[in-house]
Amino acid sequence: MSQPQTNGDPPADITKPLVFAVDDEPMLLELVALVLEPLGYRVRTFRDPATAVRAYSLANPQPALIITDYAMHMMNGMDLIRECRRINPDQKIILVSGTVDETIYRNSSVKPDSFLAKPYPARQLAELVKKVLGR
Repeated sequence: MSQPQTNGDPPADITKPLVFAVDDEPMLLELVALVLEPLGYRVRTFRDPATAVRAYSLANPQPALIITDYAMHMMNGMDLIRECRRINPDQKIILVSGTVDETIYRNSSVKPDSFLAKPYPARQLAELVKKVLGR
């Protein structure tokens, strides 16, 4: 059921920045949502990177930020970054990983805006999101 609108204003959550979170580990997706939603972000989670890229290509408006894991079964985070940047070269993206470090993209033509090593404290994620989005 939807809430009735007043004053012709859009529903409150349409004005919140949208974040796509992509990770094949459900607990880590839940963590991103638990950290960012109380800070005023809408979070859409994806366990499959190919599904995330499809959703990204259809998203209107596109998310303000993508947070993606590096090591996933079908497609790695660098592949996801490459596909999303083909659609929107200016897309803000944070790469997270517990298996690689920033050297993974040192010689790549496509780079994330920032990198976050797993495991990370919730506060570090929140601060990095704010920094990348300039909030």
